[in-house]
Amino acid sequence: MTDNNTNPGFDTLCLHGGHVTESNRAHLTPIYASSTYEFDSAEQAAAIFRGEEKGYIYGRWGNPTIAEAEERIAMLEAFGLKDANGEQLKLKAILHASGMAAISTAFMGNVKAGEKILTHQSLYGGTHEIIEKILPDFSIGAVIVDFHDLKAVEQALQTDKTIRMMHIETPANPTLQCVDLAELIALAKAHGVVVCVDNTFATPYLQQPFAFGADYVVHSTTKFLNGHGTAIGGILVGKDIARMSTALTKTHRLLGGNSNAFDAFLLVNGLRTLSVRMDRHCANAEKVAQFLHDHPAVGVVNYLGLADHPDHAIGMKQMKHPGAMLSFELKGGFDAGVKFMNSLKICLNAVSLGTCDTLISHPASTTHMGVAREQRLKFGITDGMIRMSVGIENVEDIIGDLEQAMR
Repeated sequence: MTDNNTNPGFDTLCLHGGHVTESNRAHLTPIYASSTYEFDSAEQAAAIFRGEEKGYIYGRWGNPTIAEAEERIAMLEAFGLKDANGEQLKLKAILHASGMAAISTAFMGNVKAGEKILTHQSLYGGTHEIIEKILPDFSIGAVIVDFHDLKAVEQALQTDKTIRMMHIETPANPTLQCVDLAELIALAKAHGVVVCVDNTFATPYLQQPFAFGADYVVHSTTKFLNGHGTAIGGILVGKDIARMSTALTKTHRLLGGNSNAFDAFLLVNGLRTLSVRMDRHCANAEKVAQFLHDHPAVGVVNYLGLADHPDHAIGMKQMKHPGAMLSFELKGGFDAGVKFMNSLKICLNAVSLGTCDTLISHPASTTHMGVAREQRLKFGITDGMIRMSVGIENVEDIIGDLEQAMR
């Protein structure tokens, strides 16, 4: 299903978006496990390399399995959105080996030596580290501002003309901070700054950054998009088709962060159940968050669906549902958290998120270990914080496991 003139529903796109019937009429697009592709003639090879004729060249440049994953996710991010001419918005996606590879392409393909990235205080640890520890070696700087303070954001944009990109992660990992996409993107556009949004926690089912004017969206497809914890991947989606097809594609190919046919196959099959999985994830998370909020052993719960979350109103303005992610801290602090995690029987102590089963982790000692403690605490990532990706098990069993572990 590649005809953008039709108007299939979101669930239908999850199942059929981007699928092209291949010669043997396989029900599902096969795993194209080939490193290279043949040409009919020298003339055809040259034409395909020049982009004058469609065709596959080399595995690092893509293949039919990867192409289906790319097209499907682009269609989901564009679902129901219109371009400046009132037509269905068209996007281009590039599948990567990981979410960090996709972020690297977005950064390196848009920001040059002497320029800067404007971002906020609560980011995934890997994203924070690439901005703080890798990009400076390429003379690419960072300006970190509290994105809740729109006046501070505007002042940064006004005073520093070397800012080329604004990078937003909302909801943020692991604090679940939520920032206003409409307001931030409007400020960026007023100053000619491109905007990239990490939409991993929300997925296009719950939030569509392109509706607010974003230029790029990135995902770790490892998470909710795959949904089963079977494959690592990342995707960069952009609305400037020409630039995505030239500068960003060139950056992606030369950095070598390409995906592979097997992981793309697993991703495509995970996407088939995205909407039904998210419905269950979200319904369970609401009940788990309320249970934790009411439990006497819990000091803090960070969940956008709770009315006392400071960003509750922002989240409800731009998201379909608060989502399946939350974090919390026991009143006993770090020691109580360790005892709690070691007592779990159903919920799994593992990094990553978005899988069908419930995963619980301790950011300070795992995903954010590489972030300096003083920075981590400033960003709200405390020593005792526990992050939870609520799965699709029977919610009574999830709550029962949490309850017995806190006794």
